Amino acid sequence: MASLEAFLAGRASGDLLPWPVQQEAMARYGLGCADVEAAALAAGLLPARYQRNRRTIPIAGQLTLLRSRVAVVGCGGLGGYAIELLARLGVGRLVVIDPDRFEEHNLNRQLLSSLADLGKAKVEAAAARVAAINPAVSVLPLQVALGAANGAELLAGVDLVIDALDSIPVRLELAAVCGRLGLPLIHGAIGGWYGHVATQFPGERTIEQLYGHSTESKGMEVELGNPSFTPAVVASLQVAEACKVLLGTGLPLRGRQLHVDLLHMEFVEIAS
Repeated sequence: MASLEAFLAGRASGDLLPWPVQQEAMARYGLGCADVEAAALAAGLLPARYQRNRRTIPIAGQLTLLRSRVAVVGCGGLGGYAIELLARLGVGRLVVIDPDRFEEHNLNRQLLSSLADLGKAKVEAAAARVAAINPAVSVLPLQVALGAANGAELLAGVDLVIDALDSIPVRLELAAVCGRLGLPLIHGAIGGWYGHVATQFPGERTIEQLYGHSTESKGMEVELGNPSFTPAVVASLQVAEACKVLLGTGLPLRGRQLHVDLLHMEFVEIAS
């Protein structure tokens, strides 16, 4: 039997590897989708699903993303969009953490929610959605609330964390855990037409500076609510930040936050 690399190279279209060829290789060699994708990328072949990435993310970068492990804490408005975008981007391993189940008020903005899934655990819906989008991406669904006591265990082995929470105390606990573990944290918050994004690297106190003096448990979303478009915008910015940090490229929102005002369509950078 020909080696996997020779098999893939012999059936590629230029340097693109079509999905049917990946499926054939999986069946022929008894491998998972991620294994075939990793072999293809290591051989300089690009799975065809990523061909529109190539001008932005080189093949070596695509392999880095496949080998990365990202935790998304909160699978609601921000988290649902973040999970979808990470899966389509090709981040290979996702840890999704949320104790909640879908309720009717989630339907206006949470990408993973549907009438059929009311009452379903959000992390289960996330795993099913990712499996349907990109089978090279594995999901570890954890239906549990993250806190100071279990945070280190839940985030063990990840490269980066996306904060998609709606609780200020838990957000501060998450930031503290990331600090102890030496993990970059991509923070996002939303309310009404507004949101903000910031990236905290190990040793920094960005989240503490933003929320450390707050006496509230929830942010501005309690008064302003959240329409469908705000979490989509802010989560997209968070995933762009995550991509840059994982690939070591560009200029992250480090020591600063990006304030998003969609009502007046203004994006303002604020030192933090």
